[in-house]
Amino acid sequence: MRAVVQRVSEARVVVEGQTVGQIGAGLLILLGVGRGDTQEDALYLARKIAALRVFPDEAGRMNRALGEVGGEALVVSQFTLYGDTRRGNRPSFTEAAPPDEGRRLYERFCELLAQQGLHVETGVFQAHMAVHLVNDGPVTLWLDSSERHSPRRLHR
Repeated sequence: MRAVVQRVSEARVVVEGQTVGQIGAGLLILLGVGRGDTQEDALYLARKIAALRVFPDEAGRMNRALGEVGGEALVVSQFTLYGDTRRGNRPSFTEAAPPDEGRRLYERFCELLAQQGLHVETGVFQAHMAVHLVNDGPVTLWLDSSERHSPRRLHR
């Protein structure tokens, strides 16, 4: 499971001219579900994102998590995070989860994020969406649940 997480001062998702999800200050989460992802991947990312210390403290350092600042989350399904462009110029999406599996894990991720005590808004799975956001910072992070199994690299 992959996520692009952006700290925003506001964000909203529009489908067919109607706003379907909207937040003030918080995190916009573009979430992609990959073939073979499990509920453990969803739990890992929900916990990780809820605990990310990307909001400023009194000293202006990124040292506070979303819940600590009363922020909200807007989660938008984004299968294109699994786009593979290594061969040619047209992306292949064979590593993205099939729609039924993707929907199930997307919805489970949103539930797990809400269980972390956060207010969660969503887009519409498989819909053509217009995502409006005001990046704050900008702060943008890439997370991949498969990396939880990788050994940690230490820099000297």
